[in-house]
Amino acid sequence: MDGNSNSTTTVESSLSCGRCGKPALLQCPKCVELKLPREGAAFCSQDCFKASWSSHKSVHLIAKLSSNGAENADDISIALNEGWKYCIKKGQARTSKFPLFEWTGTLRPYPISSMRNVPAHIDKPDWAIDGIPKAEPSSDLQHVVEIKTPEQIKRMKETSRIAREVLDAAARVIKPGVTTDEIDAVVHEATIAAGGYPSPLNYHFFPKSCCTSVNEVICHGIPDSRRLEDGDIVNVDVTVYYKGVHGDLNETYFVGNVDDASKQLVKCTYECLEKAIAIVKPGVRFREVGEVINRHASMSGFSVVKSYCGHGIGELFHCAPNIPHYGKNKAVGVMKAGQTFTIEPMINSGVWRDRLWPDGWTAVAADGKRSAQFEHTLLVTETGVEVLTARLPSSPDMFPWLKA
Repeated sequence: MDGNSNSTTTVESSLSCGRCGKPALLQCPKCVELKLPREGAAFCSQDCFKASWSSHKSVHLIAKLSSNGAENADDISIALNEGWKYCIKKGQARTSKFPLFEWTGTLRPYPISSMRNVPAHIDKPDWAIDGIPKAEPSSDLQHVVEIKTPEQIKRMKETSRIAREVLDAAARVIKPGVTTDEIDAVVHEATIAAGGYPSPLNYHFFPKSCCTSVNEVICHGIPDSRRLEDGDIVNVDVTVYYKGVHGDLNETYFVGNVDDASKQLVKCTYECLEKAIAIVKPGVRFREVGEVINRHASMSGFSVVKSYCGHGIGELFHCAPNIPHYGKNKAVGVMKAGQTFTIEPMINSGVWRDRLWPDGWTAVAADGKRSAQFEHTLLVTETGVEVLTARLPSSPDMFPWLKA
């Protein structure tokens, strides 16, 4: 009956129909098989059963999720009944069926809400409507590292500051019980209030306004209806498009009381980014960034993700240079004043290898162990580097090591 089945089994008439309340004579066989309570699975007739099928079948999904170790089955039930669905095909489709996958850790996907709206007056990138970037893939800036003009740099600074303020707004709401969808709502509203567009929204069909990567998720986690739990770690990745340029940053936060191993991982990842930024200046090879990060991570017993890199940024979301975070990389070129790019190391507590969830976006550690990430948008200056997305005096106090 899990599909289009319309047959039922006979039950005693002391039960009431789950649809109309009349004495029930039939029972959903799938509920019998799953040993679910008979009260909600009884019906007076085949007609009532068929009429209830579209909503009743979610009971089977919730039971399966519970047996698979998924928590907060009530939240899933509410989400499904409100029209939230699981993301598939990189964001181009939705399904009410829980996806099949050989999960690497304990985290599971939850249903997601519909795509958020952006007001007509907000300036939008070229993928906002149909999900397909037009200028980016064919641009010469995929091969040549742009030297920004003073006017471009001025806009980059404005946009990056807004991105920082948006991320700080998201950080302030993080606590046990909050859903990652609620974090996404904060990011979305704060971005629009500042006059910006949340760059990830519909970029190659990504369905949300930021990425929220929990525990074993390395990057590109999709905000959904799962509630953050005490002991989780969560990375929030924000990019804002404003005045024709992008500003990109992310941080990994503690949710409630986090174990010492996770604290060490997050602190080490923060240090990896700081050490990498410290070498940025004209004349330094891009490949040196990975050497610095790899050295610090491996000395701490952690591994560096190789599948995702830092990138050039400006009027394009992603462009040259490509900046790997691992050692012995083959990145070409040297830093020059006026270049803008991100460094965003992803550090795993176990193996560096990743796997992709069925949604086509969520990258997770292959061994299911935890991963952390930090990112800044940087400007190479004549004498060194300026961190365009640097913390502000108003930024929330999220990291204990910064108090030292």
